[in-house]
Amino acid sequence: MERLVDIFPRHVRLFVQNDAVAALASGTMGKLHGCVLIAGTGTIAYGFTEDGRKARAAGAGPILGDWGSGYGIAAQALTAVIRDHDGRGPHTTLTRSILQALNLSSPDELIGWTYADPSWARIAALVPVVVCCAEAGDEVATNILLDAVQALASSVKAVVQRLGLSGEDGQSSFPLVLVGGVLEPNKRWNIGKEVMNCISNEFPGVRLIWPKVEPAIGAALLAWNFLMRHWRQQAFRS
Repeated sequence: MERLVDIFPRHVRLFVQNDAVAALASGTMGKLHGCVLIAGTGTIAYGFTEDGRKARAAGAGPILGDWGSGYGIAAQALTAVIRDHDGRGPHTTLTRSILQALNLSSPDELIGWTYADPSWARIAALVPVVVCCAEAGDEVATNILLDAVQALASSVKAVVQRLGLSGEDGQSSFPLVLVGGVLEPNKRWNIGKEVMNCISNEFPGVRLIWPKVEPAIGAALLAWNFLMRHWRQQAFRS
């Protein structure tokens, strides 16, 4: 924040928000109402009521349990490979597929690969391998993706219930914006579609939105809407 103050003139008002707020605005065209679910390398659910109350779920990073994220899915897959190799878990085609993707010859080499650079994005890049194995019928990979669906849906449910977005009867309409590579609707094993089904069953009034603009545009729309409100207030006072 101090750096921003140094960059901008003193008369400029600055608002620092979670990046999920811009993602929500990219789907609602600048209106802060409803819930956004982001599932990429990490994951977070974030929501607003029309009177300005807000709530979040997940978004605390992989160590604190961002399950359902790309990192979470891939980390579970790597664990499944090690368990298969040790004889502690079921056989899975994830072993062959992940080793092939990483150009490794043995599960033992996964240990060195993983800890050489345990960056979140590097691990999360293995999600397409997990999806391919699930599409081919691998039970372990399928269960990992099903767990991710439930984890993501539970984050949305937590935010919706805390804010009362669906109303007392669960029928009230509210927007749910879906953002992130894990949720992209372009695979046969479609995580985003499965999450949508879970949420729609729980909250029939939900309006599912896939943004047509980038979150950066959402941030610009927020700034524009704020400016318009400020001008209207000034005009009313004068």
